[in-house]
Amino acid sequence: MTSVQSLTRLPCGNRVLDLAHTHVMGILNVTPDSFSDGGRYSQLDAALRHAEAMVLAGATLIDVGGESTRPGARAVSPLEELERVAPIVERINRELDVIISVDTSTPSVMRETARLGAGLINDVRSLRRDGALDAAAATGLPVCLMHMLGEPGDMQANPQYQDVTKEVGEFLAERMAQCAAVGIPAERIILDPGFGFAKTLQHNLSLFKHMEALHALGRPLLVGVSRKSMIGQALSRPVGERLFGGLALAALASVKGARILRVHDVAETVDVVRMIAAVESAE
Repeated sequence: MTSVQSLTRLPCGNRVLDLAHTHVMGILNVTPDSFSDGGRYSQLDAALRHAEAMVLAGATLIDVGGESTRPGARAVSPLEELERVAPIVERINRELDVIISVDTSTPSVMRETARLGAGLINDVRSLRRDGALDAAAATGLPVCLMHMLGEPGDMQANPQYQDVTKEVGEFLAERMAQCAAVGIPAERIILDPGFGFAKTLQHNLSLFKHMEALHALGRPLLVGVSRKSMIGQALSRPVGERLFGGLALAALASVKGARILRVHDVAETVDVVRMIAAVESAE
């Protein structure tokens, strides 16, 4: 018989993620062109120092990305992406006690970073690139599937939905079925609604409001809204002034059952998560 404890434990390479409570995932972009921190951590030592600071601040996962997925971002070759990502994955695995997530859609990057110590594949394209399903299956790692229509270069070109939450759920269910077909069981899947990807402000707000409906898919949710344009549009704030809006959404996502919060501002978000946990655990 499967125990309740085993249902909340997600093996991530040589570490285990306990999904009984909410975790904070720190963002580490090793790209020159990410929308918020492009170029700041493209050098190995700076990236490692930032990863260490996020772990000390309470991050239990570090999400390493070598390809920007902001609207209109430049495509990078698999070799270029791997050259950006592989050295920092190897160093983090060797020097820090943290689960390494790799933000990639590229099969060769999935395979190589799994060999170097990655514990989670986080794919904004939901394994739709050629060879990605088989590569992810071969690693044996858990996978985060995210909703997005089109590609980053064109995803914001007039996205339309009749019922955004229902359609996001249907998309994610279909991708889960494709994963099952190649041997990636539901127990190895995390789901991301894809806030800011092929969605207008009203789509994002409606999806966030009705997020609980996605629990019907039976898998933990990852929510990434840190510093995104939905905050800027709702509050009329530039990227550098979106912390408080982001913390409000982090708190709301936690209360709505999200199990992983993908953020730039780790220490502040960890305080939010811990404060909610303190209240919820009180007599």
